[in-house]
Amino acid sequence: MIRTILLFAILSSWTFLLAQEPQASALDETQTQSAARTDNSSPPTPDGWHFAVSPYLWMSGIHGTVGVGGRDASVHAGFGDIISNLNLGLMAATELQHKRVLLLTDMMWIKLSEDKGFPENQVGEITAKSKVQNFMLGPEVGYRLVERSLFNVDAFTGFRYWHLGSSLEFEPNPLGQKFSTSQNWVDPLVGARLQMPLSPKLRFTVFGDVGGFGAGSQLEWQVAGLLGYQLKKRFTLQAGYRYLDVNYRSGGFKYDVAMSGLLLGTTIRFK
Repeated sequence: MIRTILLFAILSSWTFLLAQEPQASALDETQTQSAARTDNSSPPTPDGWHFAVSPYLWMSGIHGTVGVGGRDASVHAGFGDIISNLNLGLMAATELQHKRVLLLTDMMWIKLSEDKGFPENQVGEITAKSKVQNFMLGPEVGYRLVERSLFNVDAFTGFRYWHLGSSLEFEPNPLGQKFSTSQNWVDPLVGARLQMPLSPKLRFTVFGDVGGFGAGSQLEWQVAGLLGYQLKKRFTLQAGYRYLDVNYRSGGFKYDVAMSGLLLGTTIRFK
């Protein structure tokens, strides 16, 4: 099982970057000059294409209600409960910018499994094997409405695709029976992002979105705050908190949960 791939990648990049001796760069000088400005004039809009990728680890718990066939059950699982049953976890965000136009993508894919044994009976010892998969993909297009030396404001729209899958089988299983179900839906989204430089190397970001509106889920919304520290011209460490709430109902299926927790990541700029 792959439990710590993403965390290892993030921590390894942090260790490598911290071991390097800081060097002055043209970007550092530009940020220093921008931080020293006291007016609200717009800085020059960057030309060309600029691309960044941010692998991250969202240490989220999950709380709420799930239901199938009209029967509901409460779910309360912390990050420790989730990581103990994690098989695979991939989380990353990308951003492509051309002048004021932004193309954003956020992806999260986790696979969980648990084996539970039951007391021996007439057919011997029985083991129940359950698997759960959660996949989210959110492509968005945005536009920089305000670009000032003290702050930037972006507006964006897009959608978030959800896939939830689960399966259950028993061993021994002479009849080869396997029970599985899945749900897929797409939520339209609108959102905004505010970025503020606090110093030449420190930046605060807050963003949020809301969607669903009955097209997919009844309602979903999220908000997150991040503090970024620029170690190098192309590398920034990110730490913050993210909260995501979704209320989806279809037929007898219900998924009304909130996910929240610390978020750690590294942003790598390629241009």
